[in-house]
Amino acid sequence: MQKNNLYKGSLSTIVLSLLKEQGKMYGYQITREVEKITSGQLKVTEGALYPTLHKLEAKGLLSVEMAKVNNRVRKYYYITEKGKKETANLLNEMKSFISNMEVLINPKLA
Repeated sequence: MQKNNLYKGSLSTIVLSLLKEQGKMYGYQITREVEKITSGQLKVTEGALYPTLHKLEAKGLLSVEMAKVNNRVRKYYYITEKGKKETANLLNEMKSFISNMEVLINPKLA
């Protein structure tokens, strides 16, 4: 079963939440941290991550800082104030969605 399909619609929320908690991070670091937090259950590919990061940056939810590390330029992403507000909204939506899914999956709990 392809578990990652369940996460695709949640990637923006995952990224924003992670950056809100961790501070600035570069792309590869984000992928590794998600994998670490989920004990390897969720693997975020670069092909999914970078378009999401660019979309969030275009919306003003993330900003970018460039830094030279070991003679290479590294692009760090960090959440803006607007991004922090949007993260709170997205997390509330996610919690509501999860509650509804729990009721649908196990109606006896309702």
